[in-house]
Amino acid sequence: MLRVFKADLHVHTCLSPCGELEMAPESITLEARRRDISILGICDHNSAENTPALFEAGRHHRIAVLPGLEVTSREEVHVLALFDRVETALEMQRAVYDHLTGENDEEAFGPQVVVNSRGEVLGFNPRLLIGATTLSLEDIVSRIHELEGLAVAAHVDRESYSLIGQLGIIPDNLNLDALEVSPRTTLAEARARYGGRFPLTTSSDAHFLRDIGAAVTEFVLEEGTVPEIRLALQGRDGRRLGH
Repeated sequence: MLRVFKADLHVHTCLSPCGELEMAPESITLEARRRDISILGICDHNSAENTPALFEAGRHHRIAVLPGLEVTSREEVHVLALFDRVETALEMQRAVYDHLTGENDEEAFGPQVVVNSRGEVLGFNPRLLIGATTLSLEDIVSRIHELEGLAVAAHVDRESYSLIGQLGIIPDNLNLDALEVSPRTTLAEARARYGGRFPLTTSSDAHFLRDIGAAVTEFVLEEGTVPEIRLALQGRDGRRLGH
């Protein structure tokens, strides 16, 4: 049976150097429940190491968690990579790590904390997760699709680290699944600004608990999975965007 799912597909955890330590699995999923969010996309910078913990916490609180990453291309464009399975997100992570150099400076960027589902610290990621990979934008989108994930251009309405902010255009050969706008831009404004070539989503890009659900996308789906969301973005088989 088709029903409406409220989704926030761009949420960071304490693994992202710019994410707060309060962004632990239990806290994130409890806040999502409080805001009636039924699908969460977990997208830390260039890493999926906290997705197993979030997936477990989501299962406990009956929230569909899509394991993912926010990958930075060599052009310094942020792309959301969303998957159904933790193992697939970690496979994407391996491809990213192979093309990511540098070490984190905790004093400059903050700690990158790996936790379990209860928020207990398992370790600290030493990589420069805030940095850019050497992967091209086209390579990232292609790899996401090879792994049957969704490729979404992040916060295209921002000047920094966005597709349009960095390149000025959306390349004709870029096979994205959607464009994401931040909470500061309404979907009506986004439609007027970016046209109808790609479907539009809006997400919080939350780095603090208070920001979870600041912007959400409603989908009409049978279940909260990547194949169902793909159908909704394409407007097929009764699945659709709710806005």
